[in-house]
Amino acid sequence: MRVIPQNVQRLIDEFSRLPGIGPKTAQRLTFYLLRSSDKDLGDFGSAVLELKKDIKTCSTCSNIAESDPCHICDDPRREKTSICVVEEPLDVVAIERTGKFQGLYHVLGGVISPIEGVGPDELFIKELIERLKKEDVDEIVLATNPSIEGEATALYLQKLITPLNIRITRIARGLPVGGDLEYADEVTLSRAIEGRLDYN
Repeated sequence: MRVIPQNVQRLIDEFSRLPGIGPKTAQRLTFYLLRSSDKDLGDFGSAVLELKKDIKTCSTCSNIAESDPCHICDDPRREKTSICVVEEPLDVVAIERTGKFQGLYHVLGGVISPIEGVGPDELFIKELIERLKKEDVDEIVLATNPSIEGEATALYLQKLITPLNIRITRIARGLPVGGDLEYADEVTLSRAIEGRLDYN
């Protein structure tokens, strides 16, 4: 005997397919929408249906955008000689929120992960190297995540970029603000010590 109506279960199943959404959260989201007004539900459905409608991939940096080139690549106020290489579009959003980087970006579209069948050819690495050969770039900031795959991707990029005589930097890593040393793992603590800065 079915306890949950078929349409409700179908939406729970669809929510469960999303990253980070487990069965309980999928149920909560579905029942929240079930209690929503028809207008709110219509607005939500319309937003989902139109999600990819006007989205393009920037031909310069491979970020998602509404125009090509994207608004960052097209902004004359950006420092064109510095490119920050990130894994995903959300990484651009995170760095932009800091307000500390005024250069351009290049989105790889993931990381090298042989276990998941993702090699360099599945990423926007070739496009990055072609871009570096054409543009006047002084610095590449490697901002991949400090995971095994992120580190492997950064090392792979370093080997490709080094012959181009462009300065390569890596974002600093270490302890989060408010973190306690006693709870930090050895790798994080080692990187924090290695990446220490002058304290003047």
